[in-house]
Amino acid sequence: MPVAAQNRLKSAQQDQSVGWALASLSLATLLSSLGTSIASVGLPSLMQAFGASFQAVQWVVLAYLLAITTLIVSAGRLADMFGRRPLLLGGIALFTAASVLCGLAPTLWLLIAARAVQGLGAALMMALTLAFVAETVSKERSGSAMGLLGAMSAIGTTLGPSLGGLLIAGLSWRAIFLVNVPLGILTFALAWRALPASKKSAQAAQGKFDAMGTILLALTLAAYALAMTLGRGNFGPLNIGLLAATSTGIILFGVAQMNAKSPLIQLAGFRDPRLSISLAMNVIVATVMMATLVVAPFYLSRGLGLDAAMVGVVLSTGPLVSALSALLAGRLADRFGANRMMVAGLVSLATGTFLLSLAMTKLGIASYVVPITVTCFGYALFQTSNNAAVMSGVGAGERGVISGLLNLSRNLGLITGASMMGAIFAIASAKEQQGVGQQLLSSEAAARGMQVTFQTATALALVALVLALLSARVAGRLEPSVS
Repeated sequence: MPVAAQNRLKSAQQDQSVGWALASLSLATLLSSLGTSIASVGLPSLMQAFGASFQAVQWVVLAYLLAITTLIVSAGRLADMFGRRPLLLGGIALFTAASVLCGLAPTLWLLIAARAVQGLGAALMMALTLAFVAETVSKERSGSAMGLLGAMSAIGTTLGPSLGGLLIAGLSWRAIFLVNVPLGILTFALAWRALPASKKSAQAAQGKFDAMGTILLALTLAAYALAMTLGRGNFGPLNIGLLAATSTGIILFGVAQMNAKSPLIQLAGFRDPRLSISLAMNVIVATVMMATLVVAPFYLSRGLGLDAAMVGVVLSTGPLVSALSALLAGRLADRFGANRMMVAGLVSLATGTFLLSLAMTKLGIASYVVPITVTCFGYALFQTSNNAAVMSGVGAGERGVISGLLNLSRNLGLITGASMMGAIFAIASAKEQQGVGQQLLSSEAAARGMQVTFQTATALALVALVLALLSARVAGRLEPSVS
C-alpha cells in the first residue's frame, strides 16, 4: 500500500477513535447535568410520597450539588495521580449504581444519602471530561470539542424538567432516577471501548494524596454552599456563622497547601493571571446566568401573566439556545481564537442582560425571548472559549485538577447567584409592592424586581468583560490560537 494511502487510513482510524471517545464523554456530560435538573421537578411528588416538608425534600437536590462542589477538585487530583480512564469509568459506574439505589430507596433519608453518592460519581465525570478532551483532541479542534460538551450539558439541563415530568406522570418519581441506569450502562460501555489509557505524569504519580487538604477544602466549600442555600436568600446568624467558617477554612487550607509536600492545588499556579482571571470570570458569569433561572419564572408568571405550562415552554428557550449555540461557539473559537470569542461572548452576554433589565412588559413574551437568546448565545460562546483557552495551556500532570477548578468555579457561581440574585429580586419587588401579599406579587412589582436584578447582572457582566480584556492584554494580544 502506498505511503500516502497508509497515512490517510491511519488518520481516518485516529479520527474514528477520537469520535467514539467524544461520544462517551458527551454522554457522561449529559448524565451529570441530567442528574441535577431532573430531580428538581420531582420535589412535589417526593413531598407527597414521603409526607415530608419542602425543607426536607430539597436535600435531594442539595446533597447532589454539595457532593459535586466539595469533591470535584479532589477527583481531578486523584485522576492525575492514578490515571483518568479508571477514575472516569469508576465515576460512571458509581453514578449508575447510585441511580439504582435512588430509585429503590424506601425512605427519604436513604434517598438523600444515595444522591450524595450519585454526586460523587458526577464529580468524577465532570472533573475528567474536560481533561480527556485536552488529552485526546488536537488544539486546532479543542474549541469544537468543548462546544460539543457544552451543548450536551445544556441539553441535559433542558431535557431534565420535561423528561422528569413525563416519567412522573406516566410511572412514578422512582423513574426519574432509574432512567439514568440504561444511559449509564451505555456510557460505561462506550467509555470502556473508546477512551485511551491516560499517561500519569511522573510528578503527580510519585506524590501522595493530600488528605488534609482534601478534608479542609471539602469542609470549606460545604460551609460556603450551605451559607448560600440555607434560608433561601434570607441571611441569619447561621448563614453568617457559616461564612465565618468559610473564611477560616480558606486560611487553613492555604496554610496546609503551603506546607504540604504534594499539595492538592499548586497555589503557585494562581500567580498566572490568565488562570486566575479565567476562574474569576467563570464565577461571575455563572452568577449572572443563575438570575435567569431564579428570577425569570416570577417575571413570566406575574409580570406577563403566563400560565404554568406556558412559563415552562418559554423558560426552555434559554437552555435550547445554549445547546444550539455551543457547537457553533466551538467552531468560532477554533477559527478566530478563544480570546477573541471570549470577549465577543461577554459583549453579547452584557447586551442581553441589559435588554432583560428593561423588562418591557408591553412587548409580551418577546420582552424575554429576544434578550434571553442574546444572553445565552453569549454565555455559550464565553463558556466554550474560556474552557478551550484554559485547558489547551495546561500541562498533562495538572489537567484533572484544572478541569476540576473550572467546574468548581462554575458551581460556586451558580450557588452564589441562586442566593444573591434571589435576594435582590425579593428586595426590589418588595419595595414596589404596596399592600399586596407576597403570594400575590403584582405585575409592577415583578417587573421592577426583574429590572433591578438584571441591572446588577449587567454590571457583573461588564466586570467580567473588563477582566477578559485584561487577560488579553496580559497575553500580549488577542491571539488566533492559544499556545
